[in-house]
Amino acid sequence: MTDAEILIVDDDAAVRDSLRALLESSSFSVREFDSAKALLQTPELSRSACVIADIRMPDMDGLALQEELLRRQVGVPVIIVTGHGDVPLAVRAMKAGAVDFIEKPFDERLMLDSVGRAIALSKETRSQASLNQAAESRIALLTVRERQVLEHLVAGRANKVIAHELDISPRTVEIHRAHLMEKMQARSLSDLIRLALAAGINPAASKDGGR
Repeated sequence: MTDAEILIVDDDAAVRDSLRALLESSSFSVREFDSAKALLQTPELSRSACVIADIRMPDMDGLALQEELLRRQVGVPVIIVTGHGDVPLAVRAMKAGAVDFIEKPFDERLMLDSVGRAIALSKETRSQASLNQAAESRIALLTVRERQVLEHLVAGRANKVIAHELDISPRTVEIHRAHLMEKMQARSLSDLIRLALAAGINPAASKDGGR
């Protein structure tokens, strides 16, 4: 089994069994649920690779489940499985961020391709989240002046311009830049800017209004 766990949510046991057999034959780890509410009670739900949810279920349907995951900020990609005639609902799900919607009876190759895309998206999202978290923790190490210098660097300003804006010497700017590189663990200026943007640092406004 891979470490990519797929969560199946469908009130139809036959559909769950079919999906489990397909996914396990492709070496995926699978857990299945007969309701959306049961899935929402799962500990560490956000660590799952993706959710495959039927759009029509009692109590809470697949669309409501997707919306609840978004509300809880659980970044798990969702694949909606739909019966014939459910296409308008599936389109709503896609607009709300579903990775795909697949009509029953589903094509096995199509399902596996969709799961592959969902897992790739999940890894990309987690990688970005990890970068953001690391960048924010490093930003917290900066002094007020170092952060000011960083904001000017993000705005694309040269050392002499930053020195003028902050009323310090160019040499002092260089020292702050060196400290920034060290604290942010950046290997280059572009790396530093990427980390700053990941942490939500905005460009500093110029004293002359950008003229």
